[in-house]
Amino acid sequence: MFALKFRPKTLDEICGQREVVAVFKKFIANDKIPHSIFYGLAGCGKTSFARVIAAQMNYDFYEFDGGNLKIDEFRKILKNYENALNKPLFFIDEIHRLSKTQQEALLIPMENYRAIIIGASTENPFFTLSSGIRSRSMLFEFKPLNSDDFEKLLTHVRDEINFNMDEQAKQYLFKSSGGDARSLLNLLEFALNLDTDVSLENLKILRANAVSEGVSEDDTHYHLASAFIKSMRGSDENAVIYYLARLIDAGESADFIARRMAIFASEDIGNANPNALNLAANTLTAVSKIGYPEARIILAQCAVYLACSPKSNSSYEAINAALKYVKSEPSLKIPPYLINTAPQAKDYLYPHSFGGWVEQKYLEIPLKFYKSKGIGFEKTLDEWLKKLKESKN
Repeated sequence: MFALKFRPKTLDEICGQREVVAVFKKFIANDKIPHSIFYGLAGCGKTSFARVIAAQMNYDFYEFDGGNLKIDEFRKILKNYENALNKPLFFIDEIHRLSKTQQEALLIPMENYRAIIIGASTENPFFTLSSGIRSRSMLFEFKPLNSDDFEKLLTHVRDEINFNMDEQAKQYLFKSSGGDARSLLNLLEFALNLDTDVSLENLKILRANAVSEGVSEDDTHYHLASAFIKSMRGSDENAVIYYLARLIDAGESADFIARRMAIFASEDIGNANPNALNLAANTLTAVSKIGYPEARIILAQCAVYLACSPKSNSSYEAINAALKYVKSEPSLKIPPYLINTAPQAKDYLYPHSFGGWVEQKYLEIPLKFYKSKGIGFEKTLDEWLKKLKESKN
């Protein structure tokens, strides 16, 4: 299999992840490797990276699947190294699938550095791993590979295998692989089984759609995504559908498009139509389960809804203003009656005891970050808040 045959053997052979490569070169030079969590999309080199580290540090490499890890087996291997001069490197794929008990079993070996633990995950470790694991590890995000990375990989393959491929076929190979090196190698391998002249036609027969997020670095990718978002913001439903069709036809993944719409629903529509975020979130969930070709229908429904919704970026502007203030100004003291453990907590006025609202100071000094534009449902929220406060005057 190409994915195994062309697996990198040194850090210099790693495609992509330049910043992480640079950091680990220094770790290796200093002969000290931290426990690490590699997270990112499938096929961007997490397992290969761990194998390279083990090889360059002369660690014995043990690979586990987070869904089937047996702690007794882990401890048995660890015990064999009690008096050994070298350390083992335990690589745990899909580490997010470990139970709480399994994660806790790793803590003492990690604390004592009896072994090097490297975990890989397609999930965000800030949400899936315990604080104990995170505090003992360095977290490195692995980015999807781009066109330059794929060029490097393709050159490596050409050094050993002779084949022909025109520019159009190559671009489809890159774009449809969605930043996934394994996907690219698998498609190339089976295309070469059909013909040593790799054609666009055969590539499309083997893979009709992208396998994951499109990450090509050519201008068209970014221009299409930008035009799609700006057309929704401008409430041009026909332009939205056109650019959506262009994105789908270019091999962009349904997940990528749905994620951008979920962000848009909050940033550009917000409380002018709160249901927009619900629909966008449900779209993201639906297309992740369904996929193309049917996902195009779900994406189109959501895109038209977002384009036709009233727009307000009041919440977006509010959080940006608040973050700017927090970063540039001294922290405000929290009024003591808002702190449950403070003696003054007895002075807190419980709004429900006053019919839902009572005048009370929540900030040390008055600040105003949120400025409603009174658009769509925002107007209703403004009226609710006004009536709530007026009823107590």
